Amino acid sequence: MALDYHKCAQEIVDHIGGRDNVAQAAHCATRLRLVIKDNSKVDKDYLDNVDGVKGMFESNGQLQLIIGTGTVNKVYDEFLAITGMTAATKDDVKAAAAERQPLWKRLLKPIGDVFVPILPAIVASGLMMGLVEALGKALPGFASSDWYGFLDMVANAAFVFLPGIVAISAARVFGGNIFLGAVIGLLMIHPGLINAWSVASYEGAIPTWKIFFFPVPQTGYQGHVIPVMIAVFLMCQIEKWLHKHVPEMLDLFITPLTTVLVTSYITFTIIGPVFANLETLVLAGAKILVRNPVGACAMGAIYPWTVVMGLHHMYNVIEAGMLAESGLNTWMPIASAANFAQFGACLAVGLKSHNMRTKSVAVPASMSAALGITEPAIFGVNMRFFRPFLCGMVGGAVGAIFGALTGIGASAYGVTGIPGYLTINNPLVYTILLAVSGGIAFAGVWFTWHEEEKPAAKTASGSAAPEASAASDIPAKGTILEDEKPVIMSTEKGTIYAPAKGKVIPAAEIPDESFAGNVLGATAAVIPEDGVIVAPFDCTVTFVAETKHAINLETPEGMEVLIHVGVDTVKMGGDGFNPLVEEDEEVKKGQVLMVFDREKVAAAGHPDTVVVVLSDPEDYEDLKVGADA
Repeated sequence: MALDYHKCAQEIVDHIGGRDNVAQAAHCATRLRLVIKDNSKVDKDYLDNVDGVKGMFESNGQLQLIIGTGTVNKVYDEFLAITGMTAATKDDVKAAAAERQPLWKRLLKPIGDVFVPILPAIVASGLMMGLVEALGKALPGFASSDWYGFLDMVANAAFVFLPGIVAISAARVFGGNIFLGAVIGLLMIHPGLINAWSVASYEGAIPTWKIFFFPVPQTGYQGHVIPVMIAVFLMCQIEKWLHKHVPEMLDLFITPLTTVLVTSYITFTIIGPVFANLETLVLAGAKILVRNPVGACAMGAIYPWTVVMGLHHMYNVIEAGMLAESGLNTWMPIASAANFAQFGACLAVGLKSHNMRTKSVAVPASMSAALGITEPAIFGVNMRFFRPFLCGMVGGAVGAIFGALTGIGASAYGVTGIPGYLTINNPLVYTILLAVSGGIAFAGVWFTWHEEEKPAAKTASGSAAPEASAASDIPAKGTILEDEKPVIMSTEKGTIYAPAKGKVIPAAEIPDESFAGNVLGATAAVIPEDGVIVAPFDCTVTFVAETKHAINLETPEGMEVLIHVGVDTVKMGGDGFNPLVEEDEEVKKGQVLMVFDREKVAAAGHPDTVVVVLSDPEDYEDLKVGADA
């Protein structure tokens, strides 16, 4: 019997809370994708049983109803007619879903997106800078050697040119030309400008340009992060606007030229000076606060935020002033407490997290923070999860109070964390300060921060479903199996390997009409030899079925793949299935996603065929499936 498209669409509208509860709607080859305003108004149980709806899940802020190839577009047309909405694209829906995220997540996400790709460079430079500086102070002869000069140059390269690196990454995140972004970033540290770290010691008035009545200080922005990101964000908006409005035959000439000129002018006349004035206010307040325990507490907590804003290098002015006045830098213990607290928080994330990618970033980033270079820990880990960042602020505040009360100080500036032992006047008290600040932050993260966990699936009786007992030795969470699986599909956007050990079969041999007919997308399957399911590529987990039998994955390139274990296994209510990953978790190729009990599946009368479905096959120009892959 043919599907009544209008009836299907009407039932969907009626049970998602009506037209007023839908922010955006689109469809792909197999799914109706909806952004819902209030999820409490959605009757999921009813939707699961609507004639024509073959499945449903939530992913990245979207409610996705699986309807099937050749059918979803007709249901979508009826959906638009009923609701009076206009057609949208998948990108429109993704953007609308992102807009519905909490404000703090939307504000922090770009920072993480910009810094995560450049973390390897920052971590390598941070670790090397700390080690080289420590060796130079411990071995005066080494400090004057050619080896020291060479290693020092290698170590600080990423930080000397950090605005350029950040600008390239920011341009990619904000959708602009990365080479124009590089120009803006490098412009802000141009050698023709006075180095930002040398402004305090510059003799005479800072030279300025007068452009359109605006005095433009000829100073660079070395060490800054936020003004670079703001400038590149502005650049990307200007570039996009010009691409839309400049005639195509003139676009290549007018758009880059105008983008760079306008962005650079606004950066040096507004963005830069505003940020510099903010910097001056912060430093003036810091000089007052740092001299008493209450002020030290505040500065110990605030210090990480100044790192985020790129202000922290200018604290050298305070430290230099202290050394000139008394020969003792009492700011250094406060900075060390703040930095070591971020180390403790980041290390706790690395040790507690089950996500191998998080571990691989957090542990080395924490080592860098222990040596006084906290950018990798703050931007790559603590700010990303935010609670660790707050725990670090608490640890830094308590450690700073201890430092102010004991009156310890250093004989130099620019060195914190473990290398600070080379300059501190009381190593024993300094050890206690590091232990207090790092320990409090570590404990705070350990006892209050948790990776998001999904509740146990429930059986029809309402009780929690038992764990799978497929293997006597269930792999630990995060386990990566190195054995190579055959290719099951390939596209120009990436290769999909078999998620299980066994024989690869075409869709036609799957004992299910929807899968066999490629109704849900390009389909192939594996007849498994064991009950272990692994990631077929590096990806993010976007959905884990409540009944534990299915997992949806998405690659950075946008490939969406559903791994469905068994046929009709949804009826098992999760019994015999044990997922080892959670939604929004990033996983590596070969990482164990799930173990399942093949004997239980067989006893329930279901084939244990592992089905792999690639969504939206029409999006790929070079798609090969099964033996053709």
